[in-house]
Amino acid sequence: MAAQFLSLACMRSESSRGGGDLSPRPHYPSMPKYPKGALSSEEEKNMEGSESAALFSVVGMTCAACAGSVEKAVKRLPGIKEAVVDVLNNRAHVMFYPSFVNTETIRETIEDVGFQATLVEDETNEKSTNVCRIQIKGMTCTSCSMTVESALQAVPGVQKAQVALATEEAEIRYDPNVVSYDQLLEAVEDSGFEAILTSAGENTSKIQLKIEGKWNSHSMRMIESSLQALPGVQEVDIDPELFKFSISYRTDSTGPRDLIKVIESTESGRFKAMFFPEAGGRESHRKEEIKQYYRSFLWSTVFTIPVFLTSMVFMYIPGLKQAMDTKVVNMLTVGELIRWTLATPVQFVIGRRFYIGSYNALRHGSANMDVLIMLGTNAAYFYSVYSVTRAATSPYFKSTDFFETSAMLISFILLGKYLEVLAKGKTSEAIAKLMELCPEAAILLTLDKEGNVKGEEEMDSRLIQKNDVIKIIPGAKVASDGYVIWGQSHVNESMITGEARPVAKRKGDTVIGGTVNENGVLHIKATRVGSESALSQIVRLVESAQMAKAPVQKFADRISKYFVPLVNCIVFDKTGTLTTGKPVVVNTRLLKNMVLREFYELVAAAEVNSEHPLAKAIVEYAKKFQEDEENPAWPEAKDFKSITGHGVKAIVRNMELIVGNKSLMLEENIVIPVDAEEMLAETEGLAQTGVLVAVDRELVGVLAISDPLKPSAGEVLSILKSMKVRSIMVTGDNWGTANSIAKEVGIDTVIAEAKPEHKAEKVKELQAAGYVVAMVGDGINDSPALVAADVGMAIGAGTDIAIEAADIVLMKSYLEDVITAIDLSRKTFSRIHLNYIWALGYNLIGIPIAAGVLFPSTRFRLPPWIAGAAMAASSVSVVCCSLLLKNYRRPKVLDNLEIRGIVVE
Repeated sequence: MAAQFLSLACMRSESSRGGGDLSPRPHYPSMPKYPKGALSSEEEKNMEGSESAALFSVVGMTCAACAGSVEKAVKRLPGIKEAVVDVLNNRAHVMFYPSFVNTETIRETIEDVGFQATLVEDETNEKSTNVCRIQIKGMTCTSCSMTVESALQAVPGVQKAQVALATEEAEIRYDPNVVSYDQLLEAVEDSGFEAILTSAGENTSKIQLKIEGKWNSHSMRMIESSLQALPGVQEVDIDPELFKFSISYRTDSTGPRDLIKVIESTESGRFKAMFFPEAGGRESHRKEEIKQYYRSFLWSTVFTIPVFLTSMVFMYIPGLKQAMDTKVVNMLTVGELIRWTLATPVQFVIGRRFYIGSYNALRHGSANMDVLIMLGTNAAYFYSVYSVTRAATSPYFKSTDFFETSAMLISFILLGKYLEVLAKGKTSEAIAKLMELCPEAAILLTLDKEGNVKGEEEMDSRLIQKNDVIKIIPGAKVASDGYVIWGQSHVNESMITGEARPVAKRKGDTVIGGTVNENGVLHIKATRVGSESALSQIVRLVESAQMAKAPVQKFADRISKYFVPLVNCIVFDKTGTLTTGKPVVVNTRLLKNMVLREFYELVAAAEVNSEHPLAKAIVEYAKKFQEDEENPAWPEAKDFKSITGHGVKAIVRNMELIVGNKSLMLEENIVIPVDAEEMLAETEGLAQTGVLVAVDRELVGVLAISDPLKPSAGEVLSILKSMKVRSIMVTGDNWGTANSIAKEVGIDTVIAEAKPEHKAEKVKELQAAGYVVAMVGDGINDSPALVAADVGMAIGAGTDIAIEAADIVLMKSYLEDVITAIDLSRKTFSRIHLNYIWALGYNLIGIPIAAGVLFPSTRFRLPPWIAGAAMAASSVSVVCCSLLLKNYRRPKVLDNLEIRGIVVE
């Protein structure tokens, strides 16, 4: 996601190109769509069966954003029928027409995006893939992480290995038929670092249980066999010393309660199982590392300050200078002896970690930061030892020592390391805070066959399994993802969506684990547990973002060779994006004598089978004419057919029913009376949508449906215009309504009556014209366009969004978050540039001075300890500059937006 997020960063003035022209260079190399007229529907039909398939191995993809980049680039080529990129197995499957494009062009296109591609000629046996995560202790710099990454990549069976220095983790995709995770751990440890397995797979849940009771090898085998026989159990690991069972299982087949029940029923109930107490994992290691560096720095300072004083200060103070120059043995002075004594523990005790790191690096043929530190400090220390030793054994030799250089260099490096690990600790705070949202306890309900509550039991929330019914009392956190089966309440979802206003929940509504129930009792059925829950998915996304290496790092490697593209065009969907997405029927006009109740029964019978928002609005309105609004009874609809972007057709009560827009009626050769035309025009003028109803091919009614604009939509579009960002609206609605909405919010360019695939085509047309396009939609029917765009932003999507389709997911329904995303991306990219200035500035200025470039003319030399301080300051300044983003606040102009209520009369 990082690449697309950052690609928003360089939005600039349309006027900078003169006349509003946009940059002719898009985010990816020029990739035209089908030439106009090249593939008409008839020609495409004729070419059916002539397409070819190709499989490419793609090296370098690190996350879903990378896969999306490759997929978008390939799909923009002429003659591409379909392209699917599998980031898990580093594969791209492409269906194409050879008369328009060949495999070499496709391969070059993938490489132009920044990844290495190879055509796989024949691969009959797909490799099985497993994923594991390993925590790595002892890495100090990018050289360390690269060393571990190279060692893992060299292991046979490893398909891809990523090592993240910030999180001190490695994610490895490997073939379990070739290599085991034990061998991966061994490879890391052979590289000189400590390795701890944290996760053995992505699609499974894993729990660790402690077994209490008198057990022996026979009972241990019995428990293991019983667990392995349970459906869904994939792996059982036993640690007999700790009485610990580690069990991997599939959540759709079993759960922790079943596992505990099996254990406790073995050997006639001799054993009791419970969750193994956690030691804190990565967070506790991080805190311990911070403490170690803090202690090391303090002790180093205690020894180094006297060394500095005797070397740099006391020599200028009368009396103290004479004391320091007092001879001890031959030419050896008191000051030299003090400095030697104090610098030695700093060099070999406090600096021991650098010796270990250097040894491990050199043993594997690499040089890291520890090697540089040891080279510098050892040169200063051992030359000083030689000098003072010779002074102690000679009555004439006057020594010159550099003990203060080695001691101060180590102290400054330790200070820099301490500040770095302190800053890196912030990266795990987000995950820790997310995990804290999970409640510790849950109330499990037992139901009879009729669905009545028989009993309830409080239990550990980690024991929840799929299809459990959970009771949520007022003030309690929702214990699991699921849907309401009984009760009404308001749930505060701000911790997930950021929306402060509580959301009403009743039977059938979905709830998210970790949110807070406010004022009513709810019974929910658990649908997603463990790793499948929304909270776990968000945690996984955060971890993936921390693990992934953004393409901006390649940008750093090529410093200023290529720049991130300029977005100067944003395409907005109308329904659910500019509008609330909750349309309601506001007017009905019948053109034939009919009972209104019977009219809506016919219409609702057809529309109830459609998922379109307008259809749902009609069905909801029709319920008002039913005796039982909660459980309405609609007539049976036969031969139902949905015409995408137009309407529906069905046979209801032996009558042919057609419900849809004007173009559908014209296609069906249904006459539209003048009064119906007038009502349509009036409806469209009010920014409402007109729906026509025909029975037995005769128009009988017109419905007016209103989908109110979102609060402050006009202001948001105005702000975007002031930011020199051009806005375009695309919708499947009619031209009259679309133009009315566009005029109200201030959009000049409108594309109406567009089907989902047409939206994607329009995006491609804009890209082919030289634009770099951001698409803002609801993430469901806009998925093709979201994928096609350079930056796809799904707004108001909640947990039902197809995340793969969008590059940025805006959890709230506020349109102004689009502006926030753009502004934050600009701020982020400016910090990256500023970090370049800091890092390059220190090196471009400091290295020549340290090398003595000023010495011939000014006789000035940079002492090594000052160079060390500058090196530490370089790292600290970059880290602090990045951490300032924690203080980011959205643009003040958004705080002044008037939040208006939406009232439908």
